[in-house]
Amino acid sequence: MSLTAISSTPSGGRSSGDGGLNLGYSRTIPGLLKIGQLLSLLVAFLCVRLARGWPNWYAFQFFEVVLLWFLVAFLIFFLMHLCRLQVKMPCINWPLAEFFHYFVGSVLIFIASIIAAVKCGAVSSLVVASVFGLIATFLMVVNLWTSYSVACGPAAGEQE
Repeated sequence: MSLTAISSTPSGGRSSGDGGLNLGYSRTIPGLLKIGQLLSLLVAFLCVRLARGWPNWYAFQFFEVVLLWFLVAFLIFFLMHLCRLQVKMPCINWPLAEFFHYFVGSVLIFIASIIAAVKCGAVSSLVVASVFGLIATFLMVVNLWTSYSVACGPAAGEQE
């Protein structure tokens, strides 16, 4: 049984010692990378969604589904860090889950962006969507590279 310290705030409300939002996370490098990924995926999705006259319907449906899936997944990971849910659910290895999700996401979004760039047919909004997909891929690879030491690096007691 774990005990949590509860203190009274000046406004009369109660706050727990480990509850609340971790707004400082959004100012860290991983937080800024996640915000950049979310914004680039959102811009790419909106460009594809609002484009008129897709030259290749199947290619852009695939692009749209991949963008939307990873936009929702990365939003969940971002909210998980903001609400500190990884502390409340220790049964899941969150760094490893994020690592694998970013790996799969970077590969699929890169493939979808290349397909979108090839099949865009000089429709400017689709060109912009594929560019933002490639930007999101770059940000995911940077996040993957920075999180590698957390998820797959040497154990805390080992020295190289």
